[in-house]
Amino acid sequence: MGIVELSVLKWAHIIAMVYWLGGEWGVFQISFNVVNRKLSMDERKRHLETAYRIDILARTGILLLFPLGFHMGNIWGIQPYGGWALVAVWSVFALWLALCWTAFFFRETDRGVMLTKIDEKLRYIFIPVIAICAISSLSGNGPFIAVEGMRWFSVKILLFSVLLCIGLYLRFVMRQWTTIFRQLAEKQDDALEAELENSIRISRYLAYLYWIIIAGVGFLGATKPF
Repeated sequence: MGIVELSVLKWAHIIAMVYWLGGEWGVFQISFNVVNRKLSMDERKRHLETAYRIDILARTGILLLFPLGFHMGNIWGIQPYGGWALVAVWSVFALWLALCWTAFFFRETDRGVMLTKIDEKLRYIFIPVIAICAISSLSGNGPFIAVEGMRWFSVKILLFSVLLCIGLYLRFVMRQWTTIFRQLAEKQDDALEAELENSIRISRYLAYLYWIIIAGVGFLGATKPF
């Protein structure tokens, strides 16, 4: 049963990774049209809507990766927390995922912006917690087992925390898109256009780093080198 369970979890982990990486690439490409002043505002809004519809799949993949990895880590014996701990982790992330999708459905409203901010605040807690756990484990103090041949798991979680930091900034940028476009719908403003272009310009450089680290995380999971 453990082998079948692990195989299903691996499959789900791969799917989540694909949606994450593919979704981020799609949003990256669409951003060129979002900031293109030569396009009409209606057309730019349509591109922004497409970006949000693609991005929700990437967000879903990101939120699924940790409970999937945490679950597999227990089967591999790298992290000792099974049973009710797994139930708790899956329950928390199911609620978090529900929050994320609710924010998506209300994305054009003040409620959507508020829910997105709550999503961001949860990351302010989650990111340092997993980073501290990873560093502590690599130092030999747990909570994960990081002996020879098992250190890759803690390193992967540490890199995942870095990716979440980058992702948090990119989420902030997308929320900023919504706010700026609502203002631009009322009147044309060159200062707002410049702010929009500058924020996306910075985000593109971070996106390149994002994909490099994602590739590294995938490599660690596939090869388990140390």
